[in-house]
This record gives sequence, structure tokens and C-alpha cells, in this order.
Amino acid sequence: MGFPTQIYIDGELVIGSGQKEVFNPATEERVATVTTAGFEDAERALQAAKAAFPTWAATSIADRQMWMRRLRDAVIAHEEFLRDCVHQEMGKPWAQTHEDWDRLVASLDFYAEEIARIQDYGLADRAGTHAHRMVYEPAGVAVAYLAWNFPLLNLAFKIGPAMAAGCPIILRPSEATPISAYAVGWLCAKIGLPKGVVQILCTDGYDVADTLTASTIPQVVTLIGSTKTGQHIIRTGATSIKRYSMELGGNAPVLVFEDADLDLAADIVTGVKFSNAGQICVSPNRVFVAETVRDEFTQKVVARAKSAKVGFDKTADITTGPLIDDRAWTRIKGLIDDAIADGANLLAGGDRPPHLNKGHYITPTVLDNVTETMGVYRQETFGPIVSLIPFADETRLIEMANDCEQGGLTAYLFTRNLSRAEHYAAHLHYGEIQINGVKYDIDLPHGGIGQSGIGHDCSNLALHEYLVQKRITRALNATGFRGLNS
Repeated sequence: MGFPTQIYIDGELVIGSGQKEVFNPATEERVATVTTAGFEDAERALQAAKAAFPTWAATSIADRQMWMRRLRDAVIAHEEFLRDCVHQEMGKPWAQTHEDWDRLVASLDFYAEEIARIQDYGLADRAGTHAHRMVYEPAGVAVAYLAWNFPLLNLAFKIGPAMAAGCPIILRPSEATPISAYAVGWLCAKIGLPKGVVQILCTDGYDVADTLTASTIPQVVTLIGSTKTGQHIIRTGATSIKRYSMELGGNAPVLVFEDADLDLAADIVTGVKFSNAGQICVSPNRVFVAETVRDEFTQKVVARAKSAKVGFDKTADITTGPLIDDRAWTRIKGLIDDAIADGANLLAGGDRPPHLNKGHYITPTVLDNVTETMGVYRQETFGPIVSLIPFADETRLIEMANDCEQGGLTAYLFTRNLSRAEHYAAHLHYGEIQINGVKYDIDLPHGGIGQSGIGHDCSNLALHEYLVQKRITRALNATGFRGLNS
């Protein structure tokens, strides 16, 4: 079957007012021409979600769970098709598409179960004159903006908790990768999901998307994207009071101490950095290495970079696929060239792979002698570049690791000294500290600090982004009016 091309609004697959060509960044060939939403389509989606809210919010947890599991079953039944959507629209290596698909299954499963664990609770009354209880209710219509780097995973992080909480959601995938999201819309239509519960539409640029944010209908606006986009959305959404949940990336430091397991550290740094072409919000960016193990660790990282397989072949064990587009390639190449011009040493990679004459590829790159003034140090590179920064003592290490204009999402520590690990974990200003390993899953909170975001994806914390609490107080006796200060 061909790739889905229609937007999904009010329970129907419809043709939007615009069109967008989607290209595979590995082959630079057109994958599909999808329909995109115009202003009228966006307004229709808002009204459909608004109309659906009273019914969906009042739908029993058991019925919401039933619909989530129907969608989960459809996702499972169409695994290869959904993964191929991601494979083609991103050029993502085939093995790596499994994570996208798997997280969608896991999200629908996890939140269908987690919503049943949310319990209303009572409050003690100091005077003993009243009974109080706190109840959870759906927050309202949600609008979700999705990044392109994990098209299904990012969608999964939003659709699961919103459906479970009873919030109709409008999902706006990136214009670079709308196909897999449209495939989910096709599945929603296929299973007969109640109208208005989910809307999926791509807009070509900010103008139509801004009408979603600026509308007074949404009560929740959520984003996976850049800090700049988050700031824009908050400004645009100021037409009414809204709740925001945003994962905005960062500039992850890695601290490799002299007592670290260097093979483990090299495996994790290169594994996360070269997978998905480094286009991962938690990807290690600045790797601080103790001078005493610098040469040994550098050799291990370089060896892994040079052995990484680059390309687009469904039957091969590919490590690194392409960057998303030519603009990303130009930016990454510029960061590498500027760092070299400023004194960094190029130890591996740094340009297009010689065996590939098409595609937006950069070979896995290792730079040594990176300094604080270089762009690869200051920016979230979002590409397959390992930047090595040696340190002789720990005097400024915490200061340098925390020197991150993008805010704090993830930091990595490698040391066998538990007290040292705990000391640095306490002083690093990041939402996630990964010590001697890395672990992400749907039941583990994922969120940043400061400019890296508001709130959380994954875990029961994400479910609470779509719920509000209400206090219900009942007088036990005819006590009359009790003033605010009585």
C-alpha cells in the first residue's frame, strides 16, 4: 500500500487545503506528497476537539482503555508499515525504527493502565467541621507539536497520556516527517475512534500552527522541539491562560573520570551520538575527559567512529543515517570546519562519506582540543560529532558542565567512585543524570530544567500534565459561613 497522505480531523481522513512534498534525506528522492492543513482545517480541528471534550471526558476509564488498546492492536498489526514510514521519511536505519514503533505500543499500554491508578484523595480538616476531597479531571483540549527526529516516539509521548486522561488532542507533526503520524491517523479512522478524540494534521510553517496555539480552545499546549520554538509558542498562546509541557533539548555534558570504565563510556557516548545521526535531544555533546585517560579514551572513541557503518540499507546493520536535510548538513559541516579553524583537531570523519554520492550524510566525527569559545561547545549540535575537552583537575568542571545556554536536559557521569558520582549528580543542573549507563523508557520521567523545558514526558508525571485537580468540600453540620480567616 502507498503511504498515507491525508489529514485526520473529526474522525475522518480529509484532503487539506495545501500540499507538501516529503523527501527521503538518504536518497533525496520524493517519498510522497501529503496534504496539509490551512486555516479552515485548523479551525475545524479545534471545533471538533472542543465538541468531543464533554463526551470523551465523561467516557468511563474502561471505555477509554478499550479504545487505546484497539489502537495499540492496530499499531502492532501494522508494525512493518509504520516502521517503513519512519524509515523512508527520515532515512533512519531500519533497526532504529523499532524504537519509534515500540514506544507507541508501550505508551498506549502504559497509560491505559496508569489512568486506573489515579486516585482521588481526602484532606484532613483541622477544625473537624468539614469533609474534603481532591478529585482529578481532564484538563481540556490539548495541542501537541512534534519534532521530526523520532516521528512515532514523539507522537507516542503525547497521544497516550492525553487519551487516557480524557483530553481530545490535536497532533501537529513536523512538516519534515508527517507520514508516520498520518499513518496513525489512518489507523484511528480504521478502528472507528470516536470523532474529535484525536486530530492529526501537518501545517507548512508557523502561520497556520499559530492559530492552534493562539486559540482560546486549548487548555494544554505541549511541544517537543527547540527552546526558540517553545518561546514562540508561549508568546503566541498568551491569548488565554494555558498549561504548557515542553521538552526543549539541551547541550548534554559527559564527565569521564580517571577511574571510569572507558570501554563502557566509549560505547555509550558513540552509541547515543552516532545513532539517528546524533539527532537526539539527549545526545552527548561536550565530553570532558580526565587528562590521565585522555589518550586511551580518545583511541577508543575514534576506533568506534571509524568502524561505524553509514548509509541506507534495510538489510544491513547501519549505525548512522543521514541528517534531516541539506540545511542541517550545511550547519553541521560549518560547526566542524569552524572548530578546526579555531584549533580543534579532527581525528575522524568531518565530511561526506566517500562511498555515498547522494543523501545528507556526515561521517561520524571526533574532534579533540575543543574549547569553550567554539560553536560545537556552545550549541546543541544535533549531529554525529563527539567533542572532546580534556581536564587536568576538577576545579572548574561543574561550572563548565553547567555552562549551557540551552538549559539542562541530560548529563552523563562515568566513574567507579560512588561518592564522587553523587556529589556531581547533586551539583549538575540537569533534569536527568545518567551514571555509568543510560536508560529511557515509557515509565521513567523525561524532562529538563530551565531553558530545557517545562514538565515531563513519560511516567505518571506526564499523565498529570493532562489532569487538573478540584477540591470538593462538604459541611458536616449546619456551620454557616466560614470566612477565609476563620
